[in-house]
Amino acid sequence: MADKEAGGSDTGPRETAPTSAYSSPARSLGDTGITPLSPSHIVNDADPNVSEQQTFLVVVAIDFGTTSSGYAYSFTKEPECIHVMRRWEGGDPGVSNQKTPTTILLTPERKFHSFGYAARDFYHDLDPTEAKQWLYLEKFKMKLHTTGDLTMDTDLTAANGKKVKALEIFAYALQYFKEQALKELSDQAGSEFENSDVRWVITVPAIWKQPAKQFMRQAAYQAGLASPENSEQLIIALEPEAASIYCRKLRLHQMIELSGKAAVNGYSASDTVGAGFAQAKEHVRRNRQSRTFLVENVIGEIWSELEEGDKYVVVDSGGGTVDLTVHQIRLPEGHLKELYKATGGPYGSLGVDYEFEKLLCKIFGEDFIEQFKIKRPAAWVDLMIAFESRKRAAAPDRTNPLNITLPFSFIDYYKKFRGHSVEHALRKSNVDFVKWSSQGMLRMSPDAMNALFKPTIDSIIEHLRDLFQKPEVCTVKFLFLVGGFAEAPLLQQAVHAAFGDKCRIIIPQDVGLTILKGAVLFGLDPAVIKVRRSPLTYGVGVLNRYVEGKHPPEKLLVKDGTRWCTDVFDKFISADQSVALGELVKRSYTPAKPSQLVIVINIYSSELDAVSFITDPGVKKCGTLRLDLTGTSGTAVPARREIQTLMQFGDTEIKATAIDVATSKSVKVGIDFLNY
Repeated sequence: MADKEAGGSDTGPRETAPTSAYSSPARSLGDTGITPLSPSHIVNDADPNVSEQQTFLVVVAIDFGTTSSGYAYSFTKEPECIHVMRRWEGGDPGVSNQKTPTTILLTPERKFHSFGYAARDFYHDLDPTEAKQWLYLEKFKMKLHTTGDLTMDTDLTAANGKKVKALEIFAYALQYFKEQALKELSDQAGSEFENSDVRWVITVPAIWKQPAKQFMRQAAYQAGLASPENSEQLIIALEPEAASIYCRKLRLHQMIELSGKAAVNGYSASDTVGAGFAQAKEHVRRNRQSRTFLVENVIGEIWSELEEGDKYVVVDSGGGTVDLTVHQIRLPEGHLKELYKATGGPYGSLGVDYEFEKLLCKIFGEDFIEQFKIKRPAAWVDLMIAFESRKRAAAPDRTNPLNITLPFSFIDYYKKFRGHSVEHALRKSNVDFVKWSSQGMLRMSPDAMNALFKPTIDSIIEHLRDLFQKPEVCTVKFLFLVGGFAEAPLLQQAVHAAFGDKCRIIIPQDVGLTILKGAVLFGLDPAVIKVRRSPLTYGVGVLNRYVEGKHPPEKLLVKDGTRWCTDVFDKFISADQSVALGELVKRSYTPAKPSQLVIVINIYSSELDAVSFITDPGVKKCGTLRLDLTGTSGTAVPARREIQTLMQFGDTEIKATAIDVATSKSVKVGIDFLNY
């Protein structure tokens, strides 16, 4: 980047910079380099390592989903244009391929082979005996949510039962997106696009714990998107926040409202759910050729109905998780404030796949299904793809059955395994709403399909009901339903039936791309969300002077004649406390010995607010704060050094900086939730 900055003035020498081939309408408008979107878009001044605002030519957001993934980008000179990635090779019937399946294939030697449709198709075409040697992974993102003790060494299991390091898989996937995006940008610009020109944004669920966010960042470093030395180049965005930012920009023709009103033009409310969506899909289909979305710089029409202090809920229902966020609008800039800590759980559309698997186990036996998955992994993938396209055809008012093709190898292997036919198994199973059709298909009644959705949808509705009971939430004006699972008419109908009388329910049209576009907007202006809520109580263990009667006797420690109380919890921040962006929690620490070069402080967390000691029930060690004092002291080491630590809890990740008070020098600090 040096050659661009060396020019000083942005008019002359800039033209000879290697990016001059990149033509942009902004060129003709008297190019002024990068224009921040709003005055708040400035790297934190308090950070002594950032001498001047880093300039990125483009923001690329990667929506790394459980079931499907994609990227989108915007040039910082034309922030109102969001470009969604090129169309992918392959694709499924009934599924728009603006995103690609989150599937990855490694060769038998464990080298990266392919990603997305390409991985799936190649794997599918392999000879079954050969397929067992290859490592195929899908839906692996959920592992980061479900693993309680996530580390850099956490494993994932491939379809053939072999184990691989999760970090490697995530890094391979991110590296793939990095290469695709840089290639597309270079093709557009007509010259090589450097990684240093890109600010990367990766989306994660808001309910993810700190270790999972750090894991994603580590994988991105390994993939070469950014580096620990240049961590600002990568931003972690929270999925429902990204959706919220995009929903603010919606125009009326870009959304469908599930109205609770009586019949409109002779349609009942339930008809409008289906009809509105069909029209919208048609509109999107017509516009799909153009992958560029114009975002109004003004605030969208829906937003103009919101007044200062109005609240709304974003329900982000994806493949793996459902994430609920409550935001309040702050005018005039339209900044957002989080009103209640993010909640949600593993209630994504994967739950429907899991119910289908349970149904197959009921009909054909769990022992057979387990064996089939291991012995014929590619055929199992085929079966789930066939189910996916029928799952998308499920609707509340459907009357005709849904047919799911069973792969030939399923029928064949079942006969070998059991000694009787698939048809016989269906007759014997007493599952009356699933029949065998002579064309070699499972024929499911609409009720049977709806039953597969029920447990997942019930969990989502129940979770929303709990949320609506909270005093901060009961006066919500809008509910935005976003994420891939929001396309399911069954979920739309259930949300509408439960909450249609409490607030207006809005679904953006291109609902599967909402997060992706919002993540780009967030990368252009990360300061748009001004206040967040801490999901947990965080603090450290300290020694305090022992007070008779106040402190328990078992905590007494006498050292050099002084009476200390051990294990006292020094609270940095409470669960559900609101924290402003850039707000700092300050603490000073002193090394035990002047010669000490490293201070390691354990960080503890709890879901409870009232914590007195680190030994209290529910308090867990969750990370470390590491202060590296090498190279900060001058020749004379003062007898008592004070290291001032500044921690930020108001961003999407917890961050820390530190200063040696005596010398005002910056101290290298690491805050680690993975390798402690």
